[in-house]
Amino acid sequence: MHDSDDDYLHRDGRFERILYMIVFLVLFAIGETLLWAVTVAQMIWVAVYGRPNDHVAEFGARLGVWIKRVVLYQSGATDEKPFPWREID
Repeated sequence: MHDSDDDYLHRDGRFERILYMIVFLVLFAIGETLLWAVTVAQMIWVAVYGRPNDHVAEFGARLGVWIKRVVLYQSGATDEKPFPWREID
């Protein structure tokens, strides 16, 4: 969380923060579309081969971590910007 409101606004200016939030809204929409694609691909893979595809599962896990970080940034729980400003674990 934040030490104080003044410190928070100083580190990442108000309008700069709002701009980043708009950018992440767009990126989040793209991430949501990717989630749909991953889900459909995994369903098809499971229907054909009877088990999940490891590569699709790995990508989905990383996408989930990124989505979580976007939500934390957008909600104000953190001021740490997600990928591409930081590595994806």
